[in-house]
Amino acid sequence: MLMPTAEVMPLLRCPKTGEPLRAEASGTLTSTNGSGTTYRIHHGHPVLIDFDRSVLDAETVFDSGAASPVRRHSYLGGLRRLAKWAVSPPKRTTARNVARLREMLLERDPRPLALVVGGGSIGQGCRPLYDDPRIRLIGFDLYRSPNVQFVADAHAIPLASESVDAVIVQAVLEHVLDPHRVVAEIHRVLKPQGLVYAETPFLQQVHEGAYDFTRFTQTGHRWLFRHFEELDSGSLGGPGTQLLWTIDYLVRGLFRSRVAGKAAKLVFAWVQLLDALIPERYSVDAASGFFFLGRKADRPITPREVIRAYRGADG
Repeated sequence: MLMPTAEVMPLLRCPKTGEPLRAEASGTLTSTNGSGTTYRIHHGHPVLIDFDRSVLDAETVFDSGAASPVRRHSYLGGLRRLAKWAVSPPKRTTARNVARLREMLLERDPRPLALVVGGGSIGQGCRPLYDDPRIRLIGFDLYRSPNVQFVADAHAIPLASESVDAVIVQAVLEHVLDPHRVVAEIHRVLKPQGLVYAETPFLQQVHEGAYDFTRFTQTGHRWLFRHFEELDSGSLGGPGTQLLWTIDYLVRGLFRSRVAGKAAKLVFAWVQLLDALIPERYSVDAASGFFFLGRKADRPITPREVIRAYRGADG
């Protein structure tokens, strides 16, 4: 369950120095190291971004009311919600992984603290973490939303080292400039033996425009999380799901219309069912994305170990 913002405030740190922050009468937060660095609280949300090292600039963030830099589509309406479900149905793999993560968290601590990186919207399959009153959730994103307590850039997570029991980073790492640095930050804020759960695209077309930067193969994803012991990993959406993405973008390109692409995606949504017929080793080489469930480790895997980690059929 999301923690009240007031309870999160003492946990926050300066993204530049890592020092604790002090609340000022002026409604700002100031670093306690004497540097005089201050951060604004915007509509109840501390904005803890080092703008000198971020893709965002302060003027745009504050002029927009810390709104999302990309358009967020709503699927609350009946027909839109049904269409969204048809083209992107709930993934049983995600539900299973989230259930396992929840179980492991509660084994670690009766009141575990988990961080959601990119938590502006609740990720598919993650609702059980938000509904469980035993799990204390902290969420942040580059924009304000009811699901986050502060606004921050994942390249400099404004929390103390070894402060959380788990980190969830779902469909986020393709949208950061330096995913290796972000994963290093995740490693830093995790307690010893802390858990990470990630979902990251491989064969998906550009989404969120200029804020989409990179993709990962199965072994590339494993190398990204090389400082973690692997508990489980695998494909998340196989060649059928990947084909559906391609149909969408092919049609929108032919007709110069996003709506036409989405309509085609709805018509051909059935191709996702073919994923169930494809063995995992063949899915790995043509997957829509990958998941990784891991535990913070004392040493990274070696380059030779990541080569041996390949599970595809192209070897």
